[in-house]
Parts: sequence; C-alpha cells; structure tokens
Amino acid sequence: MASHIVSSYEDELKFIVRRISEMGGQAERMLEQAVTALVRGDTALAQSVIADDVILDAAQREVDEKAIMTIGKRQPMAIDLREIVGAIRISSDLERIGDLAKNIAKRVLAVHNHAQPNQLVRGIEHLSELAVDQLKDVLDAYGARDHERAITVRDNDEEIDAVYTSIFRELLTYMMEDPRNITSCTHLLFSAKNIERIGDHATNIAETIFYIKTGQEMEADRPKKDRSATVTQKSLEEAAEGTAG
Repeated sequence: MASHIVSSYEDELKFIVRRISEMGGQAERMLEQAVTALVRGDTALAQSVIADDVILDAAQREVDEKAIMTIGKRQPMAIDLREIVGAIRISSDLERIGDLAKNIAKRVLAVHNHAQPNQLVRGIEHLSELAVDQLKDVLDAYGARDHERAITVRDNDEEIDAVYTSIFRELLTYMMEDPRNITSCTHLLFSAKNIERIGDHATNIAETIFYIKTGQEMEADRPKKDRSATVTQKSLEEAAEGTAG
C-alpha cells in the first residue's frame, strides 16, 4: 500500500511538471507567432494566436487545481512543497505571457492597413528574439532545476530593458516628425511594451526556480534598465534633430 501511495504521489508531481513544460512551449510559440504576424501584417496568424490563448488559460487552471489537490492530499514538505508552490507561480507567469502575446496579436488587426517604419519593426523583432531566448533559457533552467542558470537569466533582463528603452525613444521621435505616424507607432509602442513585460515574467520564473532549488528568495531589488519614464521633451527634440541631420 505504501509503495502504491508513493508511486501515485510521484505521478502527481510529474503531471504538474509536464504541464508546466507544455505551457512553456505554448507560450513560446504564441510570442513567436504574434511577432511574426506583426512583422508580416498576417491577420490570419494573429487570429490564431488570439484563439490559442484559451489553451494556456485552461492549462493554468488545471495546474492550479492539481497542485492544490496534491497539497491537500499529501501535505508535502520541504522541496516537494516548494516544487508545487513554484509550479503555481510559474503557471501564472506563463498564462500572463500568453495574454501579452495575445495583446500583440490584437495590435496586428489594428495596424495591418497602416504603413509601418521598417527600422522600428525590425527593432521590435530584435526585442522579441531577446525575449524568446530569455523564455527558452528559463524553461531549460526549470527543466534542469538549475538555479545558477536562473540567476543568469535574471541578469540578462537588463538587455531587454535597454533595447525597449531605445525603441521607445525612436517611436516617439518618429511620431513627432509626422503626426500621420501616430496610429501605427502607438500600436508598435504597446507591442514593444508587451514584449518587455514578457521578459519580466521570464525573470519572475527565474526567481521561482531559485526558490524551488534553494528555499530562498532572490534579492528583491533586481536591476531595471527600462528608462522610458525618464524620456524628456528635450531629449526627444535632440533625437529628432539628430535624425533630421
């Protein structure tokens, strides 16, 4: 009987881990497809991403229900408890990543009839590549329970923040140069912010991996390089003058 209980418990833990892995793969695909749809103006692909969001929503509910049931039945201790609590936290972050990818896809439907500056679209594509790499790395770290790699993932978030801030400045400058650019650039701006937020959720997952492995939380004050809030009228005017020259 004891052997059966242990085997059943292990199956429950494996199920939770497997579903997290599947959610990660789905979130990764949604982000890649949403940005591809944005770059190409592919409304059909955008609609597909929007429809796929329900898959992540359902998976999160399933993980949460299974995790709560397992805690109630097994009363796990130490690392087993951290594994289950960590899975709840990670499933929430992955579900939010799906929401952000869906939001990018919705922007495609709004801007596909508007001309978009190629340079800025390429910048957003580069930003998305960084976010996808960040997500892949953190999912690999979760699979290996590699807390050292998780630390590296969190540190790498600085690059995403820096690229986002650069794109933010370029988009505002472009809008100042010609008011006709405002509609398309506003949607690109929100898309870029969504991608930057996906990087933040990947960082959250990295912190959860560290917690699962060590039983401790990472330091709360991680460095943030998103300087978009500090962009001033003067700096925008200087950027515009530089572009005109």
